[in-house]
Amino acid sequence: MSTRAVLEVIALDAEDAVAAQAGGADRLEVVTDMAADGLTPPAATVAAIRAAVDIPLRVMLRLAGGFAAGEVGLLVDAVHRMRGAGASEFVLGFLDAHGGVDMYAVERVVAELDGCPWTFHRAIDRAADRDALRKQLDGLPGLDTYLTAGAAAGVDDGLPTLVAEAARQGEPGYEQQILVGGGLQLEHVPRLREAGIDAFHIGGAARSAGWAGVVSVSAVAEWRRVLDAD
Repeated sequence: MSTRAVLEVIALDAEDAVAAQAGGADRLEVVTDMAADGLTPPAATVAAIRAAVDIPLRVMLRLAGGFAAGEVGLLVDAVHRMRGAGASEFVLGFLDAHGGVDMYAVERVVAELDGCPWTFHRAIDRAADRDALRKQLDGLPGLDTYLTAGAAAGVDDGLPTLVAEAARQGEPGYEQQILVGGGLQLEHVPRLREAGIDAFHIGGAARSAGWAGVVSVSAVAEWRRVLDAD
């Protein structure tokens, strides 16, 4: 019997968070500025969401669009602000100019997390070598999840890669949970579940009016229904 799938929903504010939880989300990814694909939110937003819901939330550590780390000292400051606002789980991922993982930036930030769980986000989909990236990150404290579409263009293109990586689960560099997101649609779910993938991430798909609107309880509930039925 398959395990209950994790459903993670992007929340921009407390209203989103309450709706996502009501619809059946298991976890939130908390960000701001989706025009830049999600940046570190204000500490006040994190505190308000933490007070409004009781499901886990993962807070984005990303200062600007793209996948360069930027000023690492500012990232460290962001960690302290987010932890002060009640965050205890995080999302991050930085690449260098050649598409390799920026280990200096990642290790500096992870040291400040002090063992908190974290997700390496879709920077993996822009990496020059996904396998090398996974093996470089292997063993870093707290890393338990990769958020990935399998390809930069999204899940439609990345399905074969996702299925192949799921088949390697448990190998060195592949112990972490695969959290599928990025152009994810309901019709992708059966094949992904068949491959053994049990974590799914939605943003725009949780909003009946797209990013112009708030999270829809009914939209999240439909995802919950499909995941629970599969």
